[in-house]
Amino acid sequence: MRPFARTLRRAVLATSALSMLAFAPAALAQEEGATADNSDGDIIVTARRRDERLIDVPVAITAYSGDALEKAGAIDITDVGQTTPNTTLEVSRGTNSTLSAFIRGVGQQDPVSGFEQGVGIYLDDVYLNRPQAAVLDIYDVERIEILRGPQGTLYGRNTIGGAVKYVTKPLPQEFALKIKGTYGTYDQADLVVTASAPIGDIVRVGASGARLSRGGFGDNLTTGLENYNKDVWAARGTLEFGGYGAPVLIRISGDYSKDKSNPRGGHRLIAGLKTGAPVLNDVYDTRGGLNDPRQEIEAYGLAMNVTAELSDTVTLRSISAWRKDNSATPIDFDALPAVDVDVPGFYYNEQVSQEFQLLYEGDKLKGLLGFYYLTATADTLFDVRIFNNVAGLTAFTEADVDTDTYAVFGDFTYDFSDQFSLSVGGRYTWDKREAHILRQNYLGGGSPVFGGAGVAFGAPSTNFNGSRSFNKFTPRVSLSFKPTPDHNLYASYSQGFKGGGFDPRGVGANAPAAIPGLPTNDEVANFLGFRPEKVESYEVGYKGSLFDGALNIALAGFYADYTDVQIPGSVACTVAGLPTFCGVVSNAGKAKFKGLEFEGRARLGEDLATPGDRLTLSTAVGYIDAQYKEYITNIASVPTDVAAFREVQNTPKWTASGTLAYSTPVGDGDLSVGTTLSYRSKTYQFEIPNPYIDQKGFALWDASIVYTAPDDRWSIGLFGKNILNKQYKTSGYTFMLANATTGALTQTAAPTPIAACPGMAPLPAGSLIPALGCEGVLTAFYGNPRQVFLTGTVKF
Repeated sequence: MRPFARTLRRAVLATSALSMLAFAPAALAQEEGATADNSDGDIIVTARRRDERLIDVPVAITAYSGDALEKAGAIDITDVGQTTPNTTLEVSRGTNSTLSAFIRGVGQQDPVSGFEQGVGIYLDDVYLNRPQAAVLDIYDVERIEILRGPQGTLYGRNTIGGAVKYVTKPLPQEFALKIKGTYGTYDQADLVVTASAPIGDIVRVGASGARLSRGGFGDNLTTGLENYNKDVWAARGTLEFGGYGAPVLIRISGDYSKDKSNPRGGHRLIAGLKTGAPVLNDVYDTRGGLNDPRQEIEAYGLAMNVTAELSDTVTLRSISAWRKDNSATPIDFDALPAVDVDVPGFYYNEQVSQEFQLLYEGDKLKGLLGFYYLTATADTLFDVRIFNNVAGLTAFTEADVDTDTYAVFGDFTYDFSDQFSLSVGGRYTWDKREAHILRQNYLGGGSPVFGGAGVAFGAPSTNFNGSRSFNKFTPRVSLSFKPTPDHNLYASYSQGFKGGGFDPRGVGANAPAAIPGLPTNDEVANFLGFRPEKVESYEVGYKGSLFDGALNIALAGFYADYTDVQIPGSVACTVAGLPTFCGVVSNAGKAKFKGLEFEGRARLGEDLATPGDRLTLSTAVGYIDAQYKEYITNIASVPTDVAAFREVQNTPKWTASGTLAYSTPVGDGDLSVGTTLSYRSKTYQFEIPNPYIDQKGFALWDASIVYTAPDDRWSIGLFGKNILNKQYKTSGYTFMLANATTGALTQTAAPTPIAACPGMAPLPAGSLIPALGCEGVLTAFYGNPRQVFLTGTVKF
């Protein structure tokens, strides 16, 4: 175990981890086989790590141009999830900046160290190893690409569900200055300033700074703080050498962000079982009393991207990066003033990565060979404070997880003719995970790491040091038939995997042991460890541009076998005779996913009311049948298959959206009007259905109107988001007694005292029963309410 003194020194840092930078969401128009900015030119993407027309790539991709995002008033990366089939991108529970991402049923919403993402997030081709600070705000973006299905060959581990690529704009060759300001409801006030200039013929320098702020959607009635507010400072700088026809381009970039927004408090869905505190009328209000440590999230990084054209056919690329983020966050699970289930936490993440790519582009053969290395640390420290039943009971956990990953990969496409091409690729990954986990009980207050006065009680229930290595080959093969350059039919097979590890919340003292109560380190490793999960995916698709570009469509059908599915979670338990919660992670079993995706853009008319105007309709529909075929859990120490009672989380069966956009010349400028309706069917927040926190199907309506002056010198736009003010849950917490097999919440049949809660009146008949604490934990977090804002942009 790393020295405990190091933990104490680091505990004084209340810093945290955010995102990159942003604006506000509105009617996004997808670009699957069509642009969203009223042009019909080819879309160039880099899904296969080389520049290609989107229509030529045998992968299901949705691409959003920077212009489309700006005209839609997009705020951050979660906005594109509304209009992308079978995709969920959300801010994670009690945070403002941690990302929960799911694509085609695969993802991860547990942010603690030891658990890996199922969807890879890339910032200018740099993989973000942790979900903290991954809610990337949108500014100076060239495009965002969402790749659906396993991307293990070219993007590696933890892209088992897909990948999201955030690509920033290159610096222009001329001096440029852009000022963008926004003011809206809830006192939203944003300012972004971007400037760049050439220094000589081959050197360019640029920088952006942003101040993003907004009042809360509600209030914390206990602390007096605004709830769901935003308080962000961010900056990015870039230095470029070469490019624009030169054989070498060197791009050095750095970014920094600090989020001092208040902690997001959840909304209780039931009255307090001990105090009788009623459910609040406003879902954005909360009563949580925990505000220590003060929430603060700080993230920063450096990257260097080098491209060198060695010949007419060979190009060498190097991507070097270092990133770090620190988070301090107080999460009040019970959302009440009393310390019933309170969890203050620190997250410290750091990574260094290096990637080399050697690209070849001949007449018939195109492809690349590559090498990737990542070394990363992820340290999570948190208290679990349960003061309502045992005076000052705290379970402190420190989980330090180190990762070292190496990979070699290649992917080549051979054109047998103008119509037929075959792509074959593979990646071999060496993945090592080392974990240091300490869990110590305290009585009389919180742990000293968080400034508490608690006294260590008994021996640590976990004091574990261990490591595991995982090796995996992930192939990909696809066959494409293009009867003409504007039509592509393809079939593909691919594999992906997500690394295994150790449960950071696990209680080593509970490990089965040859000597009861005295498990060895190996026995603890077997108890805490979990295996990698794997997926095999089959896909057929069609991409086409018809009627001289007036209609662009993409259709994909997929089937996936998902095995050794990792299910992390926490349950109420007893350790050394004291109530607390324990991590429970299992490779639950098998799931099968099959579905369809359709994306299209139709130019409905031109020169309708005035010369030069245009009306377009962009649509996206996703369907997925996601089912567990085997889900093994231990019930009374007996392995039991409960697949019939489990659901795939954060994966609605239906996702759909439609965007109607009209543009017309006004004077020498251009007026753009757009409106988007998006729909998501019922969403389960966890594998166990819960009628309180699961979200029924709902629709959101956004709209925008933007005027752009001649030569794009200035613009002004009015945006409305969630215009009908729909209340919808995005996540939640639950610690209530439930049937171990079906997951159905248990209710009292008669007045029932709770032995673990002295002085608490017996629960009346028909009451839900708390599994942890005395008040009962059933809290939800909600998506943004109606927002209206005005944005003005000036360019020099």
